Amino acid sequence: MTKTIFKLLILLTFISCSKESSDDQSTPAETMYFPPLTGSTWETKSISDLKWNQNAVQPLLDYLELKHSKSFIILVNGRIVLENYFNNHSATTNWYWASAGKTLTSTMTGIAQQEGLLNINNKVSDYIGTGWTSESPAQENLITCKHLLTMTSGLDESTDDVDPASLVYKADAGKRWAYHNVYVKLQDVVAKSSNQTWENYFNTKLRDKIGMNGNWVQLGVNSVYTSTTRSMARFGLLMLNKGKWENTTILNESYFNEATTTSQNINLGYGYLWWLNGKANYHLPQSQLTIPGSIIPTAPNDMFMALGKNDQKIYVIPSKNMVVIRMGDAADDVNLALSDFDKTLWEKINALYQ
Repeated sequence: MTKTIFKLLILLTFISCSKESSDDQSTPAETMYFPPLTGSTWETKSISDLKWNQNAVQPLLDYLELKHSKSFIILVNGRIVLENYFNNHSATTNWYWASAGKTLTSTMTGIAQQEGLLNINNKVSDYIGTGWTSESPAQENLITCKHLLTMTSGLDESTDDVDPASLVYKADAGKRWAYHNVYVKLQDVVAKSSNQTWENYFNTKLRDKIGMNGNWVQLGVNSVYTSTTRSMARFGLLMLNKGKWENTTILNESYFNEATTTSQNINLGYGYLWWLNGKANYHLPQSQLTIPGSIIPTAPNDMFMALGKNDQKIYVIPSKNMVVIRMGDAADDVNLALSDFDKTLWEKINALYQ
């Protein structure tokens, strides 16, 4: 009798294991999709395929239109789930990234480093010469490329001008976090170290390799990227895939990981020109206050973000294999990067899948 029971238990265990294996094989994980480098082909995924809430779609779109949006895209595993245009904007219209484009500069700095052209731990003056600030030589020599990537140059942020007379000492490099246009000097570093123009190096090493369109425009002292919304989504997809486009490494994973994790101990919500959600505290642009909690408490904690003036947004959410893009005019008041719009927008997005 005991032997019979023992045999039955073994048989049941085998059947159970077989069933689990069968179930695993019947629901394979969806592969990441990358659109072709040319043309307008881009695979889609429907709300119903994802088993999301169709009733939450229209309230989201109504809110986006109400808040002066030009365009909005959600990708899941690289496939377009939502793509909408508002206020006479279209899929072929270019729009400015504003400070969301800082992440392009961060990425290009990493590419130049992996090619052996520069080292982010070296001082800026190694590449663009001394006297690029009005600091003393000793103060200026403290500023590395990494300080520009992390907004910890110590330079006075009260002006966007980046001529030497405007770059004035406020603190030793690494001792103070302040949102500062001086990051743009990294474009000069990349240009000098590559012996090419910034735009040519950018186009060759990043834009053309992932099928983006667009160009750099000089607006006063600001270097601003403009492109279609899908081009912004392509860059977001590259970052979701940790710097790889399909099987091609554009940006190595080591630098990607550094760029998208806390880069210094002053503003925990900041990487290498990327904003980071879900940290214990953060600083706002143009503020020295430490604000407790996550930047966008309604959004996933693992999200990292490219945020630009007047609510230009790239949200990358690894835990959901998702990229979200928003372009447009300021949702409410003119702002540098962060606004109350993010919080409500994420309440609307959450309603899609909760």
